[in-house]
Amino acid sequence: MSTLIPVILCGGSGTRLWPLSREHYPKQFVALHAQRSLFQETLQRLKGLSDLGSPIIVSNEEHRFLVAEQLRQIKQQAAVIMLEPEGRNTAPALTLAALWAEEHQPESELMVMPSDHSVPHPEDFRALMPRARELARQGQIVTFGIVPDRPETGYGYIQAEGERLAAFVEKPSAERAAELLADGRYLWNSGMFVVTPAVWLKALAEHLPEMLKACREAYCDSKDDQTFLRPEKSAFLAGPSCSIDYAVMEKTDKGSVLPLDAGWSDVGSWDALMDLSELDANGNAISGDVLVRKASNNYLRSSGRLVAVVGVSDLLVVETPYAILVANQDCAQEIRELAGELRQQQRPEAANHRKVARPWGSYETVDQGERFQVKRITVHPGHALSKQMHHHRAEHWVVVRGTAKVTKGDEVFLLSENQSVYIPLGTVHRLENPGSIDLELIEVQSGPYLGEDDIVRFEDRYQRVK
Repeated sequence: MSTLIPVILCGGSGTRLWPLSREHYPKQFVALHAQRSLFQETLQRLKGLSDLGSPIIVSNEEHRFLVAEQLRQIKQQAAVIMLEPEGRNTAPALTLAALWAEEHQPESELMVMPSDHSVPHPEDFRALMPRARELARQGQIVTFGIVPDRPETGYGYIQAEGERLAAFVEKPSAERAAELLADGRYLWNSGMFVVTPAVWLKALAEHLPEMLKACREAYCDSKDDQTFLRPEKSAFLAGPSCSIDYAVMEKTDKGSVLPLDAGWSDVGSWDALMDLSELDANGNAISGDVLVRKASNNYLRSSGRLVAVVGVSDLLVVETPYAILVANQDCAQEIRELAGELRQQQRPEAANHRKVARPWGSYETVDQGERFQVKRITVHPGHALSKQMHHHRAEHWVVVRGTAKVTKGDEVFLLSENQSVYIPLGTVHRLENPGSIDLELIEVQSGPYLGEDDIVRFEDRYQRVK
């Protein structure tokens, strides 16, 4: 029996969901409407199927530690985490995954899924897998067409003639969308596929050989550091940037489509997220610490502080530690432009949340001002920061939970709760967690420059020494 290998595509920035989704912490890694992130929900979607293999994750350098940490949280082992040198759309990402599978599990079928979609009824999705795999083994490239429930202008459409994929339709006008809905043969394009490695690579060789050449050369010259597989950059960038649809699906005669009615959403905007949310008696979607009086049809979300609304309707109110969004729901699609403006202004709110993931754990900025910064640092058991020093800042560490192993110059010693240490400017140091629970400490930095680039690394477990 062949193996079904999930291929999780982790590109995308989700800027229409700012301020929750940001450049360095995009929507697929955020718990938007459940306890798990969309990425974690995607990994869980196929659980329970027989012959299910470990997933292939295709991500990028910037998000590699988010991927590793979220895999750790749900105790999921990946077959491989591949890091694209640069985002080049979905076709090169699938090609890299297919090349790995061709080498390691050539008899498998690949279940290709974007990491930032929601499928509230995964049992209906799993029920289609036997037929999808059967078609894939017959040489078809299978996609899933979402059964539409409204004339949507934000999605592309697929024309289905039975199980045959007859045509693609670009995002339509409102009038055309209504016609497609009434026709009954058209489904929303989900961007999910089942295909064998050999069939995909053969189709790419026929329709876009220059992409296959570039990806194969990049894959053959990959660097493997036992945590991440890094295809060679210059070869990868020599190939075109192209989606799966444009590269192959719109040209092939081997396309099949299965209708899927499982509550699917690409969670592309705040109004889409509101559609997935439970509503109170007045039509409000509420998440977090929110107090409501005489308000209706609002999306109200707090990440920490109390949000109180009185006498308003049709608003989006999203509170995060670094930024607050207040918008009319009619303007939900314009939030992408707002996020773009923040990037142009090089505002940190466009890229980062206050809590930042690192391979060893995370840090969160608690307070900052001229010549000082206070962080809350969490180090997972068995992990360690790099051996490092700073040219412009001194640090004071106070342990609040767990045990810290500290290297300070030539000294190595342990600190327990309520103990502290001072690291003078220019001193080589390292922080480790030798215990079995998370190490939490407060770090107070002081000096004329406190940027993250003031780190000189001498040793690092996570290959960050250049």
